[in-house]
Amino acid sequence: MAMSKSRKQEIIKEYRKSENDVGSTEVQIALLTEEINNLTEHFKTHIHDFHSKRGLQKMVGRRKKLLNYLKETDVVSYRELIKKLNLRK
Repeated sequence: MAMSKSRKQEIIKEYRKSENDVGSTEVQIALLTEEINNLTEHFKTHIHDFHSKRGLQKMVGRRKKLLNYLKETDVVSYRELIKKLNLRK
């Protein structure tokens, strides 16, 4: 199921850098993480949904590329985002 508009706005407000920011790297990573978590829950009940699994793999790859970019450009922001989203253990 797609993310609701209100939930998307909450995530944008939480991770944005400035008032008009809707597309920074941090916001994109946070939105992708939310969608990945939702799809992971979906697969617990729909094990054989292979078409959605491919979409999930593409999202994970896109998030990985964005995380690598953020790590190269702003290490402090990268570390803060990782802690907020609980991505690395």
